[in-house]
Amino acid sequence: MIGIYQESIKGIPCLHVVDQKYAGKARPAVIYFHGFTSAKEQNLPIAYLLAEKGFRVLLPEALHHGERNDGLADDKRQLAFFEIVLKNISELDTIRKYLLENQLLKENALGVAGTSMGGITTSAALVRYSWVKAAAVMMGTPKLQAYAKQLLQYVENNGKSPFTQEELNKLFEKLAEIDLSAHMKALNDRPLMFWHGENDKVVPFEQSHSFYHAVKPYYKTAEHLQFIGEKGREHKVSIPAMHRATDWFEQHLL
Repeated sequence: MIGIYQESIKGIPCLHVVDQKYAGKARPAVIYFHGFTSAKEQNLPIAYLLAEKGFRVLLPEALHHGERNDGLADDKRQLAFFEIVLKNISELDTIRKYLLENQLLKENALGVAGTSMGGITTSAALVRYSWVKAAAVMMGTPKLQAYAKQLLQYVENNGKSPFTQEELNKLFEKLAEIDLSAHMKALNDRPLMFWHGENDKVVPFEQSHSFYHAVKPYYKTAEHLQFIGEKGREHKVSIPAMHRATDWFEQHLL
């Protein structure tokens, strides 16, 4: 039987999904980050599929979302997009340490995945943490700086940017450090899967697709890199995509 438990890990609200027979045992784990304006509960379908395979799954709540929604207006939350991503990356390490301290993680077999903003978090985490053993980016972009420029352009087209030039310079300095497209060697042949709807109007399909072709030469093991484009699909993860991501982790993490 699959159990779903509410936990607070150092103040981070999480859903902990695992087969009850593995409740207190060390297991391969997947940490799955939700998308912008979403919530951890919306990723329960893929968490269930992963738990059925034998994974321990943690679904964290992102800053300014769900249980952590502090009443921030939607326009203000949009401007905090990269603050949220950076917070996700920091909290990923906190969740990993919790798993290790409680002997819930098997042999550092830790995978990371996410939808949209969660996929962007996943891409950046691969730069920051060498202990991420496998990853799945679901309609996210590994081109952090390019995407930030796109969002900034959108803000400026809808009114004057609220950021000073100094603030922008500091933001892009931080993003440059975790932009996977600028640090492709950091992947070090680790299993990485991309799924993206070809008609996505929120996170550009072309950013992940072009990155996939650019990073291919860095992979010695061809089976460790996969790109799945879904025709006709917009900015929503399909059920077949969830199964493909589950199979990916089963193949590379169990």
